[in-house]
Amino acid sequence: MANFSKSNVPRFSVDVYQNEYLPEGGREVNAIVTVTSTGGGTTGGVPLAGASSTPSALPGHSPNAAVVIMVDCSGSMDYPPTKMRNARDATAAAVDTLRDGVAFAIVDGTHVAREVFPGNGRLAIADRQTRAQAKEALRRLSAGGGTAIGTWLRLADRLLATADVPIRHGILLTDGRNEHEAPEDLKAALDSCAGRFTCDARGVGTDWEVKEVTAIASALLGTADIVADPAGLAADFTSMMENAMGKEIADVALRLWTPVGVEIAFVKQVAPTVEELTGRRTEAGPRAGDYPTGSWGDESRDYHLCVRVPEAGIGQEMLAARVSLILPTPGGGAPEVLSQGLVRAVWTDDMAASTSINPQVAHYTGQAELAQVIQQGLDARKSGDFDGATAKLGRAVQLAASSGNADTAKLLSKVVDVVDAATGTVRLKAKVADADEMTLETRSTKTVRVKK
Repeated sequence: MANFSKSNVPRFSVDVYQNEYLPEGGREVNAIVTVTSTGGGTTGGVPLAGASSTPSALPGHSPNAAVVIMVDCSGSMDYPPTKMRNARDATAAAVDTLRDGVAFAIVDGTHVAREVFPGNGRLAIADRQTRAQAKEALRRLSAGGGTAIGTWLRLADRLLATADVPIRHGILLTDGRNEHEAPEDLKAALDSCAGRFTCDARGVGTDWEVKEVTAIASALLGTADIVADPAGLAADFTSMMENAMGKEIADVALRLWTPVGVEIAFVKQVAPTVEELTGRRTEAGPRAGDYPTGSWGDESRDYHLCVRVPEAGIGQEMLAARVSLILPTPGGGAPEVLSQGLVRAVWTDDMAASTSINPQVAHYTGQAELAQVIQQGLDARKSGDFDGATAKLGRAVQLAASSGNADTAKLLSKVVDVVDAATGTVRLKAKVADADEMTLETRSTKTVRVKK
């Protein structure tokens, strides 16, 4: 493990957990890479909103973030009317959580996107006055029109691009399906925005499409969740904004270098959620590629790397991969290496050593399977394949129980009756509330950390 840091960014560390021993002829090397960022503080040492009346009251502070809040204002937000009112209140709560000096804007999203505040293609700078003005503008929000989420994201991108800051973030709320643009239009918008800003996405109520909301969060390296009861929006928006304000460094990449002859099977984030990164690689020189990780505050995440090495004889050893945390430098110079770790391969005739599965690898292999079988089980249930659904969701119950994922086990128990968790014996419930099924699907990728 190595550490590198600058005074103005958090410190990063990389820890590699693996069983490096392979049997003769063995080729597959698995490793869990834990990346930890410390020293940024939850708000970087900068007071939260309301601590001062103007940004200038923060001596020496240079604003480092810009945020755009996208609020669904389609006609369905009026059914029931409390939904629109709660969305306005939640956005006001998020505005109150902004740090002084952060650039921000609010977008009204229907079948078109409209700037609610401050307008004219600009961002406001958060202080006591602009927060009050933004909350006044929110009172004028009303429901009407359709839903074209790609247009909301493109407007957010244009607004965020006007800020010369490292942290660019969006918060998106929707209550319905993206019915007023083609699926390829939303995908094109996500492809255009990926790498330019991060975005948390939320579905309120139960009439939205889980796969659309999770796809937005996945593409833009944010979080996805359901707020089934609109009354919970204010607390959720406050929490999201607090998390965004805690980010201190953006555009960190996981760089994987492999020697000649080594093939990369996959790279995925496995904690706090499962996120496939293999297809997001960008080439970074000979035998090296970068995988995006988004923005960081004080936090820790786990990644699962799997590579295939050339066959070798007993007693041989090799460097299978080098993992680095990379931060781009302004002007396109050589990136800064924040931290580094090594993945090794050693061939042995010790059967006990070569057949032992590292507990970290075993745990997260199970967590990735858990996310997969939940999705497969719910899809089977929706299509009427009840035997397939029972088998997959039974396996999910078994995995959740054996790994100690109590939150997922609780969500599963609202969809199936558990006969025996240890064997995965379950019965599908005859009636399942839409909110319970959607909550399980939305949160299926959330994992628990392995006890180290």
